[in-house]
Amino acid sequence: MNEPREINGRCLCGAVTVTATVTKPVVRACHCDMCRRHTSSMFMSITTDKDSIKVSGPAKSFRSSEWAERGFCETCGSTLWYSSINDGVKNLAAGLFDNAADAQLKLEFFADKRPEGYALSGDHRKLNTEEMIALFAPQDGDKS
Repeated sequence: MNEPREINGRCLCGAVTVTATVTKPVVRACHCDMCRRHTSSMFMSITTDKDSIKVSGPAKSFRSSEWAERGFCETCGSTLWYSSINDGVKNLAAGLFDNAADAQLKLEFFADKRPEGYALSGDHRKLNTEEMIALFAPQDGDKS
């Protein structure tokens, strides 16, 4: 059984520091248009334990859509998180932590949006746009 452990990260300039606990750390990569524009690549995040994230320093948020915001360091511009508005869950950037907190890549979002110039190796799950919509967008007649 995995035991919770604390992870500590920071932005490029060190002005923003982040701590969280992880029990089953997993890296996820998102290739959606917004993540690629925000990071100039894919956004790679790490799962953390609910309500364990503490951020200090000049962190700012940008509301990037009706349902999400993206965090960044006001000093150096490092990407800090992707957060869903409806539940406030922050998905921290894996690059904030040394060796991505020793987590393994397990999931790619919007894999069909991935540019042809790169690919991630491994046998992890790769969800395309249609599968993502089915997971997160209620269908007509579905109750939320």
